[in-house]
Amino acid sequence: MKPRIGITYSDEIKVAAYAEAVRASGGEPIPIPPGEIPEAGELDGVVLGGGVDVNPALYGEQPEPETEQPNDARDRTERELLERALALDLPVLAICRGMQMLNVAGDGSLRQHIRGHEVRTADKALPAHEVRIEPESLLARVFGAKVAAVNSRHHQAVGRVGSGLRVVAQSADGMVEAIENPAYGFVIGVQWHPEDMAAYDPMQKRLFDELVNRAQK
Repeated sequence: MKPRIGITYSDEIKVAAYAEAVRASGGEPIPIPPGEIPEAGELDGVVLGGGVDVNPALYGEQPEPETEQPNDARDRTERELLERALALDLPVLAICRGMQMLNVAGDGSLRQHIRGHEVRTADKALPAHEVRIEPESLLARVFGAKVAAVNSRHHQAVGRVGSGLRVVAQSADGMVEAIENPAYGFVIGVQWHPEDMAAYDPMQKRLFDELVNRAQK
């Protein structure tokens, strides 16, 4: 039986890239729309996908003019799903908005609007810049490298780092690009979109390979 990997989303059309990356690594993708949380035991791992901005009220701030209209149902779903996954020590890969939710769920905050990181190329798999990875991190062990080329299309980023989380990758301008929680077996958040790169970049595919491998245990 293939490991069942839950994938959160708002727009169903955007699930395909995540699902394909999970399948290519040997997992069975289980899409999770807002408001629907699988029962305990139905999932072996979790991907928190990209999407609209997390509600600033969750980290005690008012929305800035550039902040998108939140999807409160998705926020609630992801917080509860993440709480359950951590309680069971399920592997979690949090991507873009997912990383931001991981940080907010740990009582961290977000920078609501930044410039220069919403780089949209015709091919979503194309890298936009490099990130430097902490050499002793889980992410460095998964990638087998201290530098990675990544794509970029976000306008928010981690502000105050949440409790128990560690910054493990940054861009040249100091932007937080990856976080992880060393208290668990595999809890990694990345600001880029590895699901778009995994079919072309073996390094990015390793994130999904490791997620599925951990989910089998």
